[in-house]
Amino acid sequence: MKPIVYVVSDSVGETAELVMKASLSQFDDGNFEIRRIPYVDDQGTIQEAVQLAKDNNAIIGFTLVKPELRKYMKEESQKNSVKSIDIMGPMLEAMEEHFQKPPRLEPGLVHKLDEDYFKRVEAVEFAVKYDDGRDPRGIMRADIILIGVSRTSKTPLSQYLAHKRLKVANVPIVPEVEPPEELFEINPDKCIGLRINPDKLNHIRKERLKALGLDAEANYANINRIKQELEFFDRVAEKIGCKVIDVSNKAVEETANVILKYIQKKHR
Repeated sequence: MKPIVYVVSDSVGETAELVMKASLSQFDDGNFEIRRIPYVDDQGTIQEAVQLAKDNNAIIGFTLVKPELRKYMKEESQKNSVKSIDIMGPMLEAMEEHFQKPPRLEPGLVHKLDEDYFKRVEAVEFAVKYDDGRDPRGIMRADIILIGVSRTSKTPLSQYLAHKRLKVANVPIVPEVEPPEELFEINPDKCIGLRINPDKLNHIRKERLKALGLDAEANYANINRIKQELEFFDRVAEKIGCKVIDVSNKAVEETANVILKYIQKKHR
């Protein structure tokens, strides 16, 4: 029969199990059975864990952030002659002394951080997948849909908002292309129109053409063409009934902050 090790934690117990596995690998090829007892937040569960360890001649590795629970685990283990290992306590105490500030004592914070990271990655991948109107199905799944003519910073704005864990799809508005039907089916509060001054856009597009080694007088940068595009954009935005932000003199961060405040206000 394999020796048993109990992992007791006030969260899922993953951290404690990883530490125990790393240590156990140094003994008999780590041929042990690890049993988790997660989400421990009371003395009764600690008593039960210690009794189980005693009955099975096992040891306990525990990660409990609350000092009173760590103290109780040590007392119960000692009383029942059960070997228990405080994995997190000594580190918390040393850090508290070094940083001269108390720990937050909130179980599971590391997993909250992991969840936050994965949500951000998912949002970035979403922004890439549904960039520039590649797939209109993203409109129905997005938290925010950005619409605007070419060179209104839709893509960098999508990426910036993705790092705030928002799933963003963006759709270019072009007079010759009928906007996706999905734009008129969603809640208009989810759609944000990006408008820009025609002269400002004219300058941006000319610089873009020069950077690409193309003729700066091409139709793409023609002021009359630009005005035509913006008029079409205005009609689309009005039909959707969405909020429109003037991005003429705004950095991406500024526009993002306007959008975030707007979303927060709508949620309230």
